[in-house]
Amino acid sequence: MAEKILILGGAGFVGSSLAINLKKHHSQCKIICFDNLRRRGSELNLPRFKNLGIEFIHGDIRSSSDLDPEIFDVDTIIDCSAEPSVLAGFNSPQYVLQTNLVGTINVLELTRQIQARLLFLSTSRVYPIETLKSINLVELPTRFNIAAEQTIPGVSDLGIAEEFPLQSYRSLYGTTKLASEMLIEEYRQAYNIQAIVNRCGVITGPWQMGKVDQGVFVLWLAAHYFEKSLSYIGYGGTGKQVRDLLHIEDLLCLIDYQLEHFSELDGDVLNVGGGVDNSLSLLETTKLCEAITGKSIAIASEETARQGDIPIYITDSSKIISKTGWKPMINPEQTLRDIYQWILEYETILKPVLS
Repeated sequence: MAEKILILGGAGFVGSSLAINLKKHHSQCKIICFDNLRRRGSELNLPRFKNLGIEFIHGDIRSSSDLDPEIFDVDTIIDCSAEPSVLAGFNSPQYVLQTNLVGTINVLELTRQIQARLLFLSTSRVYPIETLKSINLVELPTRFNIAAEQTIPGVSDLGIAEEFPLQSYRSLYGTTKLASEMLIEEYRQAYNIQAIVNRCGVITGPWQMGKVDQGVFVLWLAAHYFEKSLSYIGYGGTGKQVRDLLHIEDLLCLIDYQLEHFSELDGDVLNVGGGVDNSLSLLETTKLCEAITGKSIAIASEETARQGDIPIYITDSSKIISKTGWKPMINPEQTLRDIYQWILEYETILKPVLS
């Protein structure tokens, strides 16, 4: 385990969870969290850092001067920073491009200058939208399923594997993350930097400030808890679109392993997600939220899908499972119950953010 770790996007959901988990399990590690605090709710993590002795630096990866190599004496950089919304790329392209692409360049320059290792959190959104929409599906009473017969490489009943074709458009968000992956590989080769890339599907759990365009499972549970309305958007408006979900604790277990075995996994680009056994449709999510909260809310129906949306995404994590022995352990119902207990415990401070 590296002794000094810099977590970029460190006050966000994944970054803060990772910082706190690492500090609790490796108390000797020096953990620095770096964040611009742009996302509402990220400021709630600052007292949690202080209680554990985690250093916080307010800065922005868009600014190379904020990533001054004279400031950061670290062994490993974990890059969780991003504008993670597909919709944001349609509405405010400059911020997405500056954060996810220029930001990566600044991060790589810091990595090169201090000769640190880089663990980069990428996204399943690197896979093209139209190709994902052309996957053969079967419609069941509560969800869409991937059909047995497929013509596209990298698609099976396990989901989407790393061999899935990358040619075509994927949203500005997905493109900036794929471009970042390519830049990371160039820096690996040119400057002898060790790097691992995780292409993450939907990650969720306590302390995620869920919104319509990012953090849908927290959004869904919170809407039931606070009795706010929701909508099934697109694909007939029936709520049958499907995502797999990975509990943040399962991701933290994987990253802990990767930090311990960095050299063995150096250069890998790996799909990371909950997989088919940990997938839910929105309709199935509604039923679970009703059972957990004891509340039923109005859910409207809109037939037209939002720009950039897809009917199904399930992560095939076979490659990383075979390499590491890691696999998701927490099922969707338990994940939603954990989110419920978190909202119940912190309702006072969460209500302004989640309701």
